Amino acid sequence: MEPDVLVIGAGPVGLTLACALLQHGVSVRVLDKAPGPATTSRANFVHARGSEVLDRLDALSGLPEQSVRAMTITTYAGDRPMTRIRFGDPGLNTAAAPMVISQARVEARLRDRLAELGVRPEWGSALVGVDRDADGVTAALGDGRTVRARWLAGCDGTGSTVRKLAGIGFPGVRVSERFLLVDAHLDTTLDRSGTSGWVHPEGMLGAMPMPGGEWRLLAYDPAFSGDKPTEEQIVERMRRILPERTGLAGIRLLDASWASLFSVHRRLADTYRQGRILLAGDAAHAHAPFGGQGMLTGIGDAENLAWKLALVIRGVAGDRLLDTYEAERRPLATQVLRGSTAATRVNIAAGPVGRFLRDRVMMPVFNLAVLQRWATYTTSQLWVGYRRGPLGGRGRRPRPGDRVPDVACERTDGTRTRLHAELRGRWAALGGDDLYEAARGRLGERVVHLRPVDPLPAMLVRPDAHLACTGDPNRWLDGALA
Repeated sequence: MEPDVLVIGAGPVGLTLACALLQHGVSVRVLDKAPGPATTSRANFVHARGSEVLDRLDALSGLPEQSVRAMTITTYAGDRPMTRIRFGDPGLNTAAAPMVISQARVEARLRDRLAELGVRPEWGSALVGVDRDADGVTAALGDGRTVRARWLAGCDGTGSTVRKLAGIGFPGVRVSERFLLVDAHLDTTLDRSGTSGWVHPEGMLGAMPMPGGEWRLLAYDPAFSGDKPTEEQIVERMRRILPERTGLAGIRLLDASWASLFSVHRRLADTYRQGRILLAGDAAHAHAPFGGQGMLTGIGDAENLAWKLALVIRGVAGDRLLDTYEAERRPLATQVLRGSTAATRVNIAAGPVGRFLRDRVMMPVFNLAVLQRWATYTTSQLWVGYRRGPLGGRGRRPRPGDRVPDVACERTDGTRTRLHAELRGRWAALGGDDLYEAARGRLGERVVHLRPVDPLPAMLVRPDAHLACTGDPNRWLDGALA
């Protein structure tokens, strides 16, 4: 049977998109060229916004218990603490506070959720060609098979085959900032309740506690300037520089389960859509890893795209609605790219002026509680809103496009619940019967009727927990669904 959407890439973005589409009643197939799921990953941080998305997919359970809540980052110059930053709970009724957990574990939970929804990734299925027509796309695979679908979603990373076959440009730079990554057990007395980092003339080094007693070691190291080294060479290099940069005589790298070298990309796709082909995650934007924003931004892309594509597929909305996907998500990718670039330059400052500004000016300032609260809120992405986008609006707060908090509500039978738990592929009408009937008449059965426990204006909430509109929804729906 021909699926509505063919998702290329079974990473966190592709899995999120597939799960969300299935929640909306859209048929999906997921293909990935890899022979099987990854067991290691570079990303290892899930901020509050990511937890909210996973919770709305019913894919969060188990992850908080598997994670490490190492939210304190202490930066040293040798053995002298320079700054201690606390990333806490944003305090906005989020599904989970920030989690240190590998992307591989997040993907495993998403695969489980995908299986619960009746779909499994098809491994070893490499995309080699795409033919498009007015009604859909035909994907050619490396083994000679073809797959027909109405829409194609490229969630296949920075080297995206989908993006290349669609002819979408990916301007930017691959810079000389090269980092070593090693997951290993250490002989050390470092405190596992937080992350430690060291500034050093030859480059920064960080150690983050991971589940299972391991540490994730990250080091800026332009020394490997030739061919890509082997994992053994990377481990040996890390073993040597670890005591040098930390200044801890007794620290030793015992054994490593994984090692990698990566160079930073800074790129942004020319467009997120080419007809019936759409891009999400690293296929659309690539940036430095500082701040843990990559997987978070991609997961947000997928949730935003899913409800819009579902409305188009169901014939409720015209495909012009898909243009709002890029309009809402591209400004965030641009902002994340700029922020991660600035953070990278601060962390790897090599000249005396740059090191002085970082070590003597910026680091001490980050000991201030107000800046630590700002850092927690900024990295959480709970501030992300779309009021300036084509579906946004002006007026009293909350404004169309704003994130709606996970407020306490009641179902029509009086049962207590929470807003975000009721979304999960549905819209929410918070208010009286007129609002609910108007929304249901336009959007179909995927609208839940709720009443807020505390007084709120009557509002229609999108499936991604952003405000569609307050009051009578017909005017907003006229514009959005045209």
